[in-house]
Amino acid sequence: MTYGEAGTARSAIGSGLIYYGIQKGSSIGLYFINRPEWLIVDHACSAYSFVSVPLYDTLGPDAVKYIVSHAVVQVIFCVPETLNLLLSYLSDIPTVRLIVVVGGMDDQIPSVPSSTGVQVITYSKLLNQGRSNLQPFCPPKPDDIATICYTSGTTGTPKGAILTHGNFIASVAGSTMDEKFGPSDVYISYLPLAHIYERANQVMTVHFGIAVGFYQGDSMKLMDDIAALRPTVFCSVPRLYNRIYAGITNAVKTSGGLKERLFNAAYNAKRQALLHGKNPSPMWDRLVFNKIKEKLGGRVRFMASGASPLSPDIMEFLKICFGCRVTEGYGMTESTCVISCIDEGDKLGGHVGSPNLACEIKLVDVPEMNYTSDDQPNPRGEICVRGPLVFRGYHKDEAQTRDVIDEDGWLHTGDIGTWLPGGRLKIIDRKKNIFKLAQGEYIAPEKIENVYAKCKFVAQCFVYGDSLNASLVAVVSVDHDNLKAWAASEGIMYNDLAQLCNDPKARAAVLAEMDAAGREAQLRGFEFVKAVTLVLEPFTLENGLLTPTFKASFELRGLKRRNISQKQYLICTVSSQELILLRKRCEN
Repeated sequence: MTYGEAGTARSAIGSGLIYYGIQKGSSIGLYFINRPEWLIVDHACSAYSFVSVPLYDTLGPDAVKYIVSHAVVQVIFCVPETLNLLLSYLSDIPTVRLIVVVGGMDDQIPSVPSSTGVQVITYSKLLNQGRSNLQPFCPPKPDDIATICYTSGTTGTPKGAILTHGNFIASVAGSTMDEKFGPSDVYISYLPLAHIYERANQVMTVHFGIAVGFYQGDSMKLMDDIAALRPTVFCSVPRLYNRIYAGITNAVKTSGGLKERLFNAAYNAKRQALLHGKNPSPMWDRLVFNKIKEKLGGRVRFMASGASPLSPDIMEFLKICFGCRVTEGYGMTESTCVISCIDEGDKLGGHVGSPNLACEIKLVDVPEMNYTSDDQPNPRGEICVRGPLVFRGYHKDEAQTRDVIDEDGWLHTGDIGTWLPGGRLKIIDRKKNIFKLAQGEYIAPEKIENVYAKCKFVAQCFVYGDSLNASLVAVVSVDHDNLKAWAASEGIMYNDLAQLCNDPKARAAVLAEMDAAGREAQLRGFEFVKAVTLVLEPFTLENGLLTPTFKASFELRGLKRRNISQKQYLICTVSSQELILLRKRCEN
């Protein structure tokens, strides 16, 4: 489909919505995964001044109902697979007047009682009705709302970030000012369009006239789709880059002998050349790396990573193996994606680059966490952002908006950063007890700790995770009496409780009970702890692991997360294959 054909479809869809009486400024829900129609509907919303509202149900069945009602969505574009689900709770979403089924057949659309006030039609029917009743554009102003983008949040209901057309233009213009993309480039769309990362990328592709291909919808077949499309521009998240890294390194190790030695020689030679600012010998690409490049189709010249931190080692590995520019960005929904990004030619890793040209960044002292502008060798503090890319606020929630945007227009991100030489920003901590896992899910650890605190083995519990790992782990201060009773019932002999805490059977028993408590509390899959370390030491005021709290209870709301995480308890999950490799390395 050419840009001209997409533009014609965009006009027809927008005109079709007007034909059905949808007024300027109305909210339009998009409830399906990446495909061309998603972008056509989104651009129709822009051309005719509707507000697009991405819908997704990964947070549970009530999320869609909440978002539809909260944003007063009048039209929902869905696919046949989600139509029946929508129809099952029509009474819970009374604002909806029209449901458009993308990929649906006219003779397979179920009839809906007229008493519901809802019409169900196919996308093709809306397209044809729009073509027959074309309307002139109703272009928005920069300050008009482009989308209400709901973020997952951590507890309670999702928050709707209001983003204007001006926000999108500022963010994308500022982050791509020095990029040289064009119509000869090809981009693969598979990152969720419900999230700001892919939304901003799609504004970029249209500006530069980049061709966009869409994955089949099956993440297990993504690598096949990439090989077929052969993109030149590839944007992803650390989790996938880690998988690519693991796949290549495992293949190298299993090949053994000459092939493994050849790879290592090529890798080290190319690494040394890049470190010293020299051009590596093309021989290494011909012998080794061109075969690896084929895993992404062989044409990728630009790779970007976002959503969570990319390990510096992985970034270096990608640069060497794929021989292209690899960059990493930092941002959030509330900043319309990119806050900062690593500049071209920057060889230093472990940071998130310099500010987007459309914003300014400052670090604000957080004395309660001992982060100040006077810190040596570099100033530290909460990252605050100001500029035309900062969102308008949370939909129908002035209180939470005031919590993040101050009276001078600074967006307080909640991330703690430090300035490195050369104006590079590095993220080092979180201000609030909220963190993101590698797959992008936000975690509120205190909620999970309160669930596990009900377990008989658990006296106190500390749940921990970070954005480089996909799973949670926990340090459990055990209930001595219950652990002793369990050991006696199992006939387990031990010299002291410390020895018992290190017994794998004890850890397994505690984890099994914690899993049961998690299932009972209906924790989401990524909220389950995957490994535990058992300790005898309680968390107290005296040892600095508990802070005073106004609540007269033993809930761990005042837990000093940083103190406990700095104790560096060894907790890890490994596969049997990784364990074998680890043993071999130890033997060597």
